[in-house]
Amino acid sequence: MNISIATVFPDLYRDFLNTSLIKRLQEKEIASYDVVSFSSFCNPKERIDAPAVGHGAGMVIRPEVVERLVDAQDKKWGKSYKIFLTPQGKKLDQTLSEQLAKIFQEQKHVMLLAGRYEGIDQRAHEEYADLEVSIGDYVLMGGDLAAMVLLEAVMRYVPGVVGKDDSVAMDSFSGTFVDFPTYATPAKDWRGHSVPEILTSGNHAALKNHRNDKAAQRSVRGHFGWVKNHCRTKEDKSLVSKHMPHHYLVLMHDNVLVQDGKIGTSSVTTLDIHDIARSCCTYGVKNYFLVTPLVDQHKIVETMLNFWHGAGIDYNRGRAQAVDLVQLSQSLDQVIADIEKKEGKKPLLVATSAKQQGDASQRITFFDQDKVWVHDRPVLLIFGTAKGLSDELINRCDFLLLPIDGFTEFNHLSVRSAAAIILDRWMGINLTEVD
Repeated sequence: MNISIATVFPDLYRDFLNTSLIKRLQEKEIASYDVVSFSSFCNPKERIDAPAVGHGAGMVIRPEVVERLVDAQDKKWGKSYKIFLTPQGKKLDQTLSEQLAKIFQEQKHVMLLAGRYEGIDQRAHEEYADLEVSIGDYVLMGGDLAAMVLLEAVMRYVPGVVGKDDSVAMDSFSGTFVDFPTYATPAKDWRGHSVPEILTSGNHAALKNHRNDKAAQRSVRGHFGWVKNHCRTKEDKSLVSKHMPHHYLVLMHDNVLVQDGKIGTSSVTTLDIHDIARSCCTYGVKNYFLVTPLVDQHKIVETMLNFWHGAGIDYNRGRAQAVDLVQLSQSLDQVIADIEKKEGKKPLLVATSAKQQGDASQRITFFDQDKVWVHDRPVLLIFGTAKGLSDELINRCDFLLLPIDGFTEFNHLSVRSAAAIILDRWMGINLTEVD
């Protein structure tokens, strides 16, 4: 295959293309590279760029220059598969890298177009781009480093480039988990750091299990966004569950906002009990606590729970399993004490709200699991009824999840709907690809 690289600065590629595995591709005659400058396709005294149309600063690479370059390279090497490097493109990840490796091997000619300044004229994108690729949600001075990153990521998958196929197959982001920790020989202590004895035990089954476990641990705590997008197998789900901190949920019918902004109590509803219990069971929540200080409310709930602990099991076994997670409490303090007794650690308190409340330092998004889980403590998700949790209660919490929001002004979800959405965003599997 030949890879044409269109750039403003060809010299940037001189050392890169003559180093390491990228150089090996040429030595093995697997690939050749043709780095061409946009300026080589300009007429005398003609610029490669022009001011952007409309208000605003910036220069744009002209489509006529791109046309001449593309025509010349396609005439030289054959019709190409064209990839434009742009922040607006599809984000490069391991899956896309594997897909591109197959395309590279199928095509005799691939062209990478690395823009500069404000980029390449959109009309050239529309005319020529088979694919637009970004290497991340940030802007570089140009597309050249992105082109190099793409080549590094993609060409590893070309047979004969990497010495051992296992090195590629076991890469981080090639499956559910990132790579396990690795150590160099000899396996002796260094500056107080030791190598796990199991790595030198000679027990290959135990070694494999150890590595899988460590890979899952560092993935769950540091790359949960990737894990929840790629976890498919029963075995991987089990490993993820093992390394997620235990989560609990409490529905507050006390210390909530009622009429006229006053703090008071609310009534328990069986629908909230059933539906939230089913969500908790789905996402692996250890216990679902109901807090109400009212004696009559306790009696109502206990009657319902007694049914599901008895005759209800035969009536609907799945519902009974979910309701078995429900535990009545008099106060939030009692819930915290019960969790601490069970876990040996006080839980971190994570409040939820349908509106902006609390201090800015408390607020976290649904992508901030690492900020919470790094503390290695159980997590208690706190939901309010009536008009929501009081400011006093929220200020007591360690974290506050941002409100659920849609692209409308309506924001009146039931608490059972909100609980299901929050549990799914925080702890659920959300695959990005179909098997």
